[in-house]
Amino acid sequence: MIPKLHYISQGQTPEEHLEHIQKACTAGAELVQLRLKKLPGKTVWETAKKAREITEKYQTRLIINDFYKIAASVKADGVHLGKTDTCPTVARKELASWQIIGGTANTLEDCEALLDKKVDYIGLGPFRFTKTKENLSPVLGINGYLAILEELKSQVPVIAIGGIVLEDVTELMKIGVHGIAVSGEITRNFNSISEFKKLINGGPLDEQRWISDEKIK
Repeated sequence: MIPKLHYISQGQTPEEHLEHIQKACTAGAELVQLRLKKLPGKTVWETAKKAREITEKYQTRLIINDFYKIAASVKADGVHLGKTDTCPTVARKELASWQIIGGTANTLEDCEALLDKKVDYIGLGPFRFTKTKENLSPVLGINGYLAILEELKSQVPVIAIGGIVLEDVTELMKIGVHGIAVSGEITRNFNSISEFKKLINGGPLDEQRWISDEKIK
C-alpha cells in the first residue's frame, strides 16, 4: 500500500534536507522523498545513507528522487522518476522486487505511458504553480485532475502534487486521488503533517457529519 501523504524534502544544502526529513519523521510522516538536484552523485549517496538511517528509526518509508542506483544501494523503499529521468523499465532492473517506482505525469498521455511501464504510483500535477520545479506544464486544478481520473480508470494510486495547501486536500480527495505530495507547506510548518493526515483520512468531515446528524435529531 502506498502511503497517502508524501513529504518531498526541501533545503538549501544536503544538511537542511536531512534536518527537514528528521522533523517530518518526528511529526509522523509515513513517507518522505529525498529530492536533491544538481549535486554530485557521491553527495546524494552520502545524504541518502543518512536519510535511510533517520527513516529507519521512525519506520518511515524513504523514496529517492531520480537516483535509482542510489536507492538500490541504500535500500530505500523506492525511487521517484521525473519525466526526463531514467525510464522506469530500466530502473526496475536495478531495484529489488519490494522497492517501488513512482513517476511524474502532467497529462493523461503521461499517465498512460507510466501505466505501460508498470509504475507503482503516479505523481500527477502540478495542481498549481510552484517555484520548486522548473519547466512545469500548465497547472491542472481540480477540473484537470477530474478529467484525467475519469479517463484513466486505473487502480494504480495517483498522488496529487504541486503547490498543495491544507485547504485543497478535501476537494482533491473527493475527486478520487489516492493521496497528496507536499513540500513547501509542510516545510514551513511540520506540525501541519497531522492536519494533512486528518483531512486525507476524512476525519474532520466525519465529525461534521456527526454534528449535522445530531442537529437533525
